[in-house]
Amino acid sequence: QALPVLFKHWLQNEEVEEGGTAVLRCELMKPDAPVEWRKGDTVLQPSDKYEIRQEGTRVELFIYDAEAQDA
Repeated sequence: QALPVLFKHWLQNEEVEEGGTAVLRCELMKPDAPVEWRKGDTVLQPSDKYEIRQEGTRVELFIYDAEAQDA
């Protein structure tokens, strides 16, 4: 049975002006662990709005053209 993946560093709040790009980052204890980014119950998928990058233990979510409803 696999051990749970733990965060080395938790997400930090990010403020960005409307129309800007918000970047959320976290660091995991286990490299290349599967990560899902969610807003409420919705799983975010890569698109023109969202870019998801994962390299080793570092995971990033880019939110382009940020709007108030992205909070």
